[in-house]
Amino acid sequence: MSSLTLPIETSRLLLRSFERGDYDALCTYQLLPEMQRYLEWPVWNKADVATGLNLMRTQVCLHRPGDTLSLAMVRRGDGQLLGQISLRWSDATAGQGEVRFAINPRYAGNGYAAEAATAILDLAFDHFKIHRVFARCDGHNHRASKLLQKLGMRLEAHYREHALFQGEWDEELHFAILDREWRRSSKIREMHARPRVA
Repeated sequence: MSSLTLPIETSRLLLRSFERGDYDALCTYQLLPEMQRYLEWPVWNKADVATGLNLMRTQVCLHRPGDTLSLAMVRRGDGQLLGQISLRWSDATAGQGEVRFAINPRYAGNGYAAEAATAILDLAFDHFKIHRVFARCDGHNHRASKLLQKLGMRLEAHYREHALFQGEWDEELHFAILDREWRRSSKIREMHARPRVA
């Protein structure tokens, strides 16, 4: 896949590669019990956060299937790290990718995750030429489910009681969108964003 220039800029965010200095900001939300079920890998203590950060620092481009691009979601202006977002190239033949994200609950509900996810979907379809992007979320994570639907992703599967997490049955929702569906929805968003002339 083609090379990528970082950071990616949106109206309020910089999506950049992770740095050593991001450790404390990651600890503030990754160690919260309510966040642990939503992260890509188990995070139970500060050593786990450090291991995850070291891995994300190496995930800076997609060269072959299985690669992941992990980006820090940073607020422009004050440089505050709000969360993380990733795009994984899961299958080359079928052109499949997966998007995942996590945001510090302190900054949730302000549209930051939607802004970051929109930029990542643009990147997936326009830059990396991925055909289909899917996303998974916990069935109880209503904010994530609502966001994925708002992005135009359709619910394709609901896995009931498919895994145990801390002694409780887990529910998982699978959403997806095709490249042509994303481009069509992007045109509609642009039309609504244009100022109307009298």
